[in-house]
Amino acid sequence: MKKRTLGSSGLEVSALGLGCMGMSFGLGPAADTREMVQLIRAAVERGVTFFDTAEVYGPFTNEVLVGEALRPLREQVVIATKFGFDINQATGQNLGGLNSRPGHIRAVAEASLKRLKTERIDLFYQHRVDPSVPIEDVAGAVKDLIQEGKVLHFGLSEAGVDVIRRAHAVQPVTALQSEYSLWWREPEQEILPVLEELGIGFVPFSPLGKGFLTGKIDEKTEFDTSDFRNTVPRFNPENRKANQALVDLLGRIAREQDATPAQIALAWLLAQKPWIAPIPGTTKRPRLEENLAATDLELSPDTLRELEQAAARIAVQGERYAPAQQQMINR
Repeated sequence: MKKRTLGSSGLEVSALGLGCMGMSFGLGPAADTREMVQLIRAAVERGVTFFDTAEVYGPFTNEVLVGEALRPLREQVVIATKFGFDINQATGQNLGGLNSRPGHIRAVAEASLKRLKTERIDLFYQHRVDPSVPIEDVAGAVKDLIQEGKVLHFGLSEAGVDVIRRAHAVQPVTALQSEYSLWWREPEQEILPVLEELGIGFVPFSPLGKGFLTGKIDEKTEFDTSDFRNTVPRFNPENRKANQALVDLLGRIAREQDATPAQIALAWLLAQKPWIAPIPGTTKRPRLEENLAATDLELSPDTLRELEQAAARIAVQGERYAPAQQQMINR
């Protein structure tokens, strides 16, 4: 597995990480724990060193899963988790809304360390920007945890340019995590230039469009009632039908390259910047193998140009979050 360094931080990770959320939360019923432990360990065997989780995934169950799976392999991997939602650390009750008060950040860190069965959090993200807490206070709280050795690197998720700059001035930000793929390219406008200027790495989540860019989903696909994609405007049947044009484009390029649409989507993303490390998620070993093979697929300048030009002519339909979730995005 090829490696990448997240910005100027020196944090080296596998070119593709593994997003673990869907194993426990968000995409239907939780998968079998034993199978997911085996899948995570298989990813390590294949060279994956970068694993992403969060307290809110469950809450807590995904961190427990990741901790169990990686405990015997701890020195081989980088574990990223997140704080920022208002969750009772004793009961696991999600109280709704955001909470990045410094005292809460510390409580989350201490609890996450126990669930992950580790003495350090390699990368600790603020999951969503909390407008009620100055970002300087958030960065300061994480800085304290870094000085104590409980956290190694500070990250932000879905933060805008102003927040990134202000946080970075207090405690250097190692990575920004936000959605980025061929069907969500907003980060190219303002975010990527600022990250490059400041030496901050970029970790795209949903690099396969929450599964849509794999070509396995169409307007007739029905999701489990617990799958959050039921609430995403971009996934209503009409928008899925309209957005099929992008999947068709990926399919055409994939046939020319003897690859799959998912591999083309990931190879395109990897080609954008050397400090980008996407974290596609899966619960299936064949999909893991398919995704990892994308790291060996180098698209020629002509192919990248063709893909860019064709994708630019496709207007993707539908918002990527429901209104309540969209309000938590800081841009």
